[in-house]
Parts: sequence; structure tokens; C-alpha cells
Amino acid sequence: MRKIVYDIATTLDNFVAREDRTVNGFIMEGKHADEYLERIKEYDTVLMGKYTYEFGFSYGIEPGKPAYPNMMNYVFSRSTQYPTEKGIRVINEEQITFIEELKQSVGSDIWLCGAGTFAGFLLDHRLIDRLILKVNPIMFGKGISLFGDISRELELILVNSKTYDNGVILQSYDINYL
Repeated sequence: MRKIVYDIATTLDNFVAREDRTVNGFIMEGKHADEYLERIKEYDTVLMGKYTYEFGFSYGIEPGKPAYPNMMNYVFSRSTQYPTEKGIRVINEEQITFIEELKQSVGSDIWLCGAGTFAGFLLDHRLIDRLILKVNPIMFGKGISLFGDISRELELILVNSKTYDNGVILQSYDINYL
């Protein structure tokens, strides 16, 4: 069975973006960033919510085109519909069933990109298997929460931890749903 991996940068106070959805303050260069770019090449599928997909528009992604052309892109939104090209699909109904079936399909692990609210939704439905957190040495105080409004209790099992010279800490956890 394929695993869903929530691989994301976060602040020490657990925000993936500022309130205005910008990520100013995250360390974007260095060994941790190079390793991240290599690691995401291992995924063949990426999941993201509407806001994460639309965040990419300010970086040149065109609506309806894949954010990551080397992967199958699934955008989850109940309210948005884009005319899409090959390599991208908007999922607006039966989202849980779709993800459960996707996890049973053939392929590599599945990358959950961006998220916040969507990550909390998936955690509440016991669908995320691993967390890979790139904890940046900054606190935003407020912003887009790493896990949205999660209501489920989880036990995290540390798989790996690595500290970089720039202060970023990479933490990998398997999830045990209680």
C-alpha cells in the first residue's frame, strides 16, 4: 500500500505560511533545500488543496496546468473547477474514497504538498502515514496552521532527525493513530 507523506516546511510555532499566505522568513536555500528537491523526485503523485495550488500562480503556474509536471497532480477543492491538462485533476467529490483508492493503487509514496487545513482533514480521517517536517528557526506568531483544526489525537514515532548549519531541523515521524 502506498503511503501519504506530509513533507512540509514549518515554523517553530507550527505555521506553514503567514496569514497573507506568504512564506517570507523561511530559509529557501542550503543543504536542507537541496535534499528536499532530491527527495520529492521519489514521489510520482502529489496531493494539494485549492489554496496551495493557487499559491503557485504567483510563481508562474498557470491555472489548469500541473504544479509538478513530473508527477500526477491532484487538487482537492469542493468549490473550484479548472479546465485541466494531462497530469492534473481536480477532485471535488468523494475525496476520502478517492484517496483510499489511490493509496491502494500501484506507485510510489504520495506527497502531500502545502496543506494546513487539508492536512488536518486527512489526519482526522487517518490518511497521512508519515510527517517530514523542515522546522525553520523562525516563529510567525500567527498564520496558516501546520495541521489546520485537527481534532484527532496522534502518537508520533520519530524515524529520523537531522540538524543543518543554518538552523533548520528535519524531523521524520511515522504516525500511530490513537
